Amino acid sequence: MPVQPVHPVQPVESSGHDAFAQWLRDHATTLTTLDPGAPLDDLEPLRDLIGDARVVGVGENSHFIHEFGLTRRRLLRFLVERCGFTLLTFEYGFSEAFALDAWARGAGPDDDLARITTADLPMGAPELLRALRLHNRTAARPVGFAGADIPAAGGSLLPALRPVADHLREADPGALPLVRTAIGIAERFAGGSGAAAAPAWAQLPAAEQDALTAALARLLIRFRATEPLQVARTGRYAYEVALRRMEAATHADHTLRAMAALFAGEGLTIDTSARETYLAGSVLWHLEHAGPEARVVLMAHNAHLQREAVTLEGHETTLPMGHYLHHALGDDYFALGVTSIGGRTAEMPLDASARFGFTVDDTELEPPEQGSIEAAFARALPAGAIGLAGLRAAPRGEGSPDRTRLQSAYLHAPIADAYDGMLCVPSSRVADGIEI
Repeated sequence: MPVQPVHPVQPVESSGHDAFAQWLRDHATTLTTLDPGAPLDDLEPLRDLIGDARVVGVGENSHFIHEFGLTRRRLLRFLVERCGFTLLTFEYGFSEAFALDAWARGAGPDDDLARITTADLPMGAPELLRALRLHNRTAARPVGFAGADIPAAGGSLLPALRPVADHLREADPGALPLVRTAIGIAERFAGGSGAAAAPAWAQLPAAEQDALTAALARLLIRFRATEPLQVARTGRYAYEVALRRMEAATHADHTLRAMAALFAGEGLTIDTSARETYLAGSVLWHLEHAGPEARVVLMAHNAHLQREAVTLEGHETTLPMGHYLHHALGDDYFALGVTSIGGRTAEMPLDASARFGFTVDDTELEPPEQGSIEAAFARALPAGAIGLAGLRAAPRGEGSPDRTRLQSAYLHAPIADAYDGMLCVPSSRVADGIEI
């Protein structure tokens, strides 16, 4: 579907905002289409923006958005076909993604995707996987698919713990009672996402919550202590995958504690960063295991990709994945945010009765706020234009955007420091076929 042009109300801006809009007008590129199958020449300026970066993050300011799905598919095609990227890493469970990688590389029948999926795929992921499978049929170098997240976005420990139990039967049978204890407790609160699982976890007796944490801690320490034994029995790669799954379960357990505390109006500052540091660690894990020539396309929400801390009411609340990747990789990490000037978005209000612990609310967007990157694009580009801009050389200080859309609200951060680039579509709408 073609993008419908919008004519947003232009906010009254200071001379500082005028100056940034003028800079953006002089430096932004206008793309011709979001059609994933269209010619790619208009995206060539992106090649210069990313340079030799080994990890390029492609974001979205909200899940479940039609235009963002098109954007991701088109950018993936460009980065693979024109820039030689070799791995798509997604905001999806590290443990769950291995079967999907095999399918994307050609295993099994074409219609097998739904059967092999052990957890619900994020919106847009099936189309990307099908595109990879089609590409890989004739590619000299297949492109893989990998997950970076804790299992079920914190909704369940089971997708990580059950494969760990399978591994331990050969690698360390003495540890099986511990993992069985953890699985038995984890079965009692498993859900489709952290929003569903955290309230269920909070209903467990404190003794069971603590028993789960203790079992996971003991397992993780034992994993590391028995590394030589396990490697001798199963091989280095099998051990390292199982260890990463074990780390996923411990980070998910910590994340559930943090989320339950937040829902109760309590909690420790920066506590939810446990999920973010796991996401970043998984990206680095995949980069290391894919070899020295590997280049990774990383797809996640803007709030995960940004380099600056997430702040709420002036206080740092989370250090996002992009913060850790930037510190680990420097300019080898490029964060491209994706946003929209107007249209509609998908709010996700909590709902304990829903399968994922939230529903999707189709919400109209207000005109962009003064000081937002969306207002700057609206001021700088013709109505209806799709804009792409690198931000590493953007002016800082007065007038530089200090917020970007987060669904229908705003995430506050100095945008030129939080992102290396921004792609802005003129209008967005909630995707069809959402099943929540």
